[in-house]
Amino acid sequence: MYSKTVLNNHLRVASHKMKERDSIALGIWVGVGGRYEDDRVKGAVHFLEHILFKGSQKYSCQQIKQEIEGVGGSLNAFTSEEHTCFYAKIPSQHLQRTFDVLADMVFHPLIRSEDVERERGVIVEEIKMYHDLPQYLVLDILDQIMWPEHPLGKSLAGTVETVSKMTAEDLRAFHDQYYIPKNIAVAACGKIRHTELVKLIKSRVRESSQKFAESFLQAPKASRSPQVKIYKKDTEQMHLALGLPGIPYDHKDKYILNLLHVLLGGNMSSRLFDEVREKRGLAYSIGTSVKSLRDTGMFMVRAGVDNTKIVDAVSVILKELQKVKKGAIVQKEFLHAKEFYLGQVLLGLEDTMDHMLWLGESIMTRGYLRTIEEVVKEVKKIKLADVQRVAKEILNEKRLHLALVGPVSDEQEKSLQNLIV
Repeated sequence: MYSKTVLNNHLRVASHKMKERDSIALGIWVGVGGRYEDDRVKGAVHFLEHILFKGSQKYSCQQIKQEIEGVGGSLNAFTSEEHTCFYAKIPSQHLQRTFDVLADMVFHPLIRSEDVERERGVIVEEIKMYHDLPQYLVLDILDQIMWPEHPLGKSLAGTVETVSKMTAEDLRAFHDQYYIPKNIAVAACGKIRHTELVKLIKSRVRESSQKFAESFLQAPKASRSPQVKIYKKDTEQMHLALGLPGIPYDHKDKYILNLLHVLLGGNMSSRLFDEVREKRGLAYSIGTSVKSLRDTGMFMVRAGVDNTKIVDAVSVILKELQKVKKGAIVQKEFLHAKEFYLGQVLLGLEDTMDHMLWLGESIMTRGYLRTIEEVVKEVKKIKLADVQRVAKEILNEKRLHLALVGPVSDEQEKSLQNLIV
């Protein structure tokens, strides 16, 4: 059973008591991500995530780490397109200490100019690192052609140019606008009592009458024509990302699309893994994934391919997508995918941290606590015909987007253009 409380200041609290656990995973979720930025401050939310670790009203940078790591815990954060999360996993007896640190970071950061100047160099090096890694660079390129001239099509970390110009005032402006109780949720899982958690939060977080106006640019309609973008780079392996417009996270077909993902590239039994790697040896790494946001989404195929085999690999992938679109999935295959998906959900939620991420994501994106029982019930209702319907809608060859990083020859580029366009 999940517990949820909304405080007078509108901060949401969600928790799940997990039996026979000695740990607690705790996360403070903020409803702001990369899509909330304009071009001038692209990368600000990610930059702010870094700066919050540099010191708060009560804790220095070193104390923030020592207070949690000093008792055997771990501390981290992440920024996504729509959320920022600061989280820790600690032995249960250290909940109060841990929440005090996280809350002071989130609500009372110093955001000093000298810290911004020092961290600027760190983030610039992070941007360069990802640019040097083709398996990550190709994802940024795919986003660019999926959502051109839109915040979703631009790197979460920003660019060297935007980060170099970022000021402490820019970061404070984001903090003042978004880091308020009404835009924040606390999620916790493990050896915990909900009433004690709520009491602790009330004692640490002030009442707030601050108004909140959420603001982000709606996603553009998906391109109606195929797109190809190639970044020529001297690498030992070519990296491809093939994207198709998906669906928002609250869409009625969300679980059906996840089953399609499992069938096509979600495990070693999937069609693409079998055809591309096992039967033909065209790639070491190949798989699919689903990205779902408030108003848009993407279904993606990723692979790392031998430089001489890229055209063959893309051709096989496209043929397999079309076979599935035309109804190649059989009942036995479908049932195996359904059991795999449900099993992965259940196994993943045995860990306190994974369960906290599930809980936090649920309350931030949907506003309610999606239980495991509800998911199992919905997935069990899905029929093979449902997957075939969604496959026809999603696997539309007229809406393919191909991003590629590697030493592509002119001849290969021409062949790839012919395959996609």
